[in-house]
Amino acid sequence: MDRFTERTVEQATEPAPGQGPEGGRPPGVNPRATLALTSAATALALMTYTAPMVTLADTAADLHTPQSAQAWLLNGTPLGLAALLLVAGTLADDHGRRRVFLLGTLGLGLTTLLGAAAGTTWQFTLARVAQGAASAALLASALGLIAHAFPDARGRVRATGTWGAFVSGGIAVGPLLSGALPHWRWVYLVLGAGALVVAGLGLRTLTESRSPRGARPDLLGAVTFASALVALIAALTLGRDGWLRAPVGWLLLAAVVSAGAFVVVERRVRAPMIDLSLLRRPEFRVSSAGGLFMGLAVIGLFSFLPTVMQRTFGLSPLMTALLFLLWSGLSFTVALQARHLSGRVSPRHQLAIGFVLHLVGVLTMLGAFAPGADSWARLLPGLVLGGVGGGLLNAALPLLAVESVPAGRAAMGSGAQQTVRYVGSCAGVALTIALGTASGGGMDVALLVSAGLAGLGALSVGRGRRALTSGAGR
Repeated sequence: MDRFTERTVEQATEPAPGQGPEGGRPPGVNPRATLALTSAATALALMTYTAPMVTLADTAADLHTPQSAQAWLLNGTPLGLAALLLVAGTLADDHGRRRVFLLGTLGLGLTTLLGAAAGTTWQFTLARVAQGAASAALLASALGLIAHAFPDARGRVRATGTWGAFVSGGIAVGPLLSGALPHWRWVYLVLGAGALVVAGLGLRTLTESRSPRGARPDLLGAVTFASALVALIAALTLGRDGWLRAPVGWLLLAAVVSAGAFVVVERRVRAPMIDLSLLRRPEFRVSSAGGLFMGLAVIGLFSFLPTVMQRTFGLSPLMTALLFLLWSGLSFTVALQARHLSGRVSPRHQLAIGFVLHLVGVLTMLGAFAPGADSWARLLPGLVLGGVGGGLLNAALPLLAVESVPAGRAAMGSGAQQTVRYVGSCAGVALTIALGTASGGGMDVALLVSAGLAGLGALSVGRGRRALTSGAGR
């Protein structure tokens, strides 16, 4: 066991607010039920996120969406996620993780049903943004509930690994369910109803937990942060039609100004939404870098890859989903089993290995989408390697999110990491679509960029080696 693992084990066993005096199980908490419900809700949120991947063409045709606006059909949910994850995590820690989780799960059910009824591109996009906002509430608070229910180190490693596996599971099942149903709207009816059922079960089963700081909510910080992210993601999405256009420039300027205002606010308020001093922690930097590059390199590519597979090989949505399942299903299986690596391979090393496997897998796909290509068999090695790498990433990131922040702030840590993940995914989707739809071997360029970003991800988490093993305390 390396020094980082030893230190995070010690931190995990420290009693957080609401735990027993020995750091044991908090009174009234049912750990298995908590893990089951939070994992189910997480899977539903990710299924909603990935559902359009194999039906993008049908959805765009039904809503009369021009090709230049199709990125919004994919980026609506990550926009809502990125804008509100950090806010939701802070609110969950301060005002009740159960409360925020239930509101998010209920909101996901209602907004997903609204998406099924959308008649225009903008109605569907707004419903997707609302789904992302609701998903942000349940995702950020879910890890907080898990950290509270599993205070011991071994139990927490297994629980976060299981939760990470359900992230992969949701990614796997979403496109499969969407492709199997006869119309793209049906999947949103099914997922919306499922979310409402989970919300009802959670109302009866989950126990409240919080770590109040005795201060008012950081509303100004929330507004400036959300404004910066919305402006940035809108600029990245619109930029594929021309980076020198005035709207893109104004949005980028608004993002910079709002981000600057956020930093000023966070330095002055008594209880900031995020303590900027966390950036001095090697664990927090590794957690954030891992989330960012996973969004850029992995989610960005694989969000658009099913559409390219359909266009290139003439596959049906169901066949595309089954082929995509090779990647996402392996990711689920590996994430579920990665808990057995605890004590032998640190989360940081899991991240590095995951990025390298994605890099190699993507490189094996080069040339598979060339003009005249008629066999999807060229994709199989890349999907296998990428699936194993994605599973390692999804297993390591939740544990790092919890262990990289002070005890009692797990939901905030989860929100911070997932925020940069979905900011990265928005940028990655926009970049992949822009490159992949360009003439002259665009998909090969997109694949090379994804591989390069994965390489940068491996280097960024590897740079923390000395700091993470030097024994510096928290």
